[in-house]
Amino acid sequence: MFGGVQVLVVLIGLVRNKFIAVLLGAGGMGFASLLTAAQHFASQCTNLGISQGAVPRLSECYERGDVEKLDYYIRVIRLWSLLAAVLGFLFCIIISPFVNEFSFTWGNHTLHFAMMGIAVSMAAISGGEMAIMKATRRLGAIAKVLVFSALAGVVVSVPLYYFLFHSGIVPAIVLMAIATMLVTIAYSWRCYPFHFAFSRQMLGDGFGMIRLGIAFVLAAAVGSCTEMLIRSYLNVEGGLAEVGLYNVGYMITMTYAGMVFSAMETDFFPRLSGVCNNAEATNLTVNKQIEVSLLMLSPMLVALLAALPVLIPMLFSREFLPVVQMSQVAILAMYFKVLTMPIAYITLARKDALPYLCLEATSYAIMAWSIMVGFRYWGIFGTGVALVASHALELVIIYCYAYWRYDYRSTMAISRYAGIQLLLGVLAYTVSSACSGWCYWITEAALAIASTAYSVNILRQKTRLWEALMRKFKKVA
Repeated sequence: MFGGVQVLVVLIGLVRNKFIAVLLGAGGMGFASLLTAAQHFASQCTNLGISQGAVPRLSECYERGDVEKLDYYIRVIRLWSLLAAVLGFLFCIIISPFVNEFSFTWGNHTLHFAMMGIAVSMAAISGGEMAIMKATRRLGAIAKVLVFSALAGVVVSVPLYYFLFHSGIVPAIVLMAIATMLVTIAYSWRCYPFHFAFSRQMLGDGFGMIRLGIAFVLAAAVGSCTEMLIRSYLNVEGGLAEVGLYNVGYMITMTYAGMVFSAMETDFFPRLSGVCNNAEATNLTVNKQIEVSLLMLSPMLVALLAALPVLIPMLFSREFLPVVQMSQVAILAMYFKVLTMPIAYITLARKDALPYLCLEATSYAIMAWSIMVGFRYWGIFGTGVALVASHALELVIIYCYAYWRYDYRSTMAISRYAGIQLLLGVLAYTVSSACSGWCYWITEAALAIASTAYSVNILRQKTRLWEALMRKFKKVA
């Protein structure tokens, strides 16, 4: 269900991005990307990990059928969400002069960054309500929130960009956050009506949930800080056009693969948490997830790589054609990402906060350094090469740590599947660099068909896995 919802949300997002690209150009997209990165950084620093840390406690009450305690902890989460909203607003006001000084060499954008505080506050409230719906299995409501929020983003932002041009970027970000918050509370409050309460005991009980989410907060803050640092560096060394190009290339590659990773978070992580203390069961669960993710994602990556010369001008504008080569090479990073993600979740399932934070910080530091070096020597194309190199190194680090710390062992089957699919991906990229015209399209189509046929053949051999996939597809249909 969430895979299907992600597809719809991505399609809606592509429509919005098309309007942004046509109305604002690469420079406008770069400016919007800088503001959004600052918003995400502030949100991750101040949301207190409520959206992750609150879920286990609420789930426990929900599973036991303890309605009284469930209602109590819902009130606790809503209280702490309001506190996080106030904290996020104040944080944006305080850091706005420093972000402006660091990110721009022209103009004064302090007020623009300060206004992100409104968006951060709305996101904190939305995060608390989403945690409530996740813990109480309101999956249908969550799916509707995701779709309607994406639609609201189009309805709100496009008129502002059309009439106000660059001046509409800040109001659009703020109003989209407000719209998302209103949609979220509309569904959440329908399930669990809002009752405000405050006491010292509620603060204490909430702090226990927040401690569980601190590792998520810090790791996410490091990630957001890295994204903001990268975009600020590109803006200072290149310009807003370079930031816009990088943002489009990153979004095309990471968002597309994100459909699989989003489903992984909602389905795979709870299953892994249930067996995380058993090394054999953990290995089996992780390896199965790697197999199915790799086999399902690889054909999509080959097809996307081949279609980029058509997709980018169609989804954005011809101004963004210089990002095609960067995006094509960056797609190869997703082969490493799909191997890394399931293994990285072992640390989360074990609740090893400090190792998780250190591994995430190391990965982000490598990515930032790689992109800076790549951009300095090869421009936008170099950022794509840097993404591949950093994700390959991240896989080595994560695998070695899991091998040593959790006794994780991969299988020869995974090595074989990854080797063949990665080879097809590299061949597709080589063809994109060396061929053109009918030769390009015929060869790329043959490689996409070969990747699809190989994945389907392996999945059909694994009878139980194939039957399970078919059952899920039928349920969605």
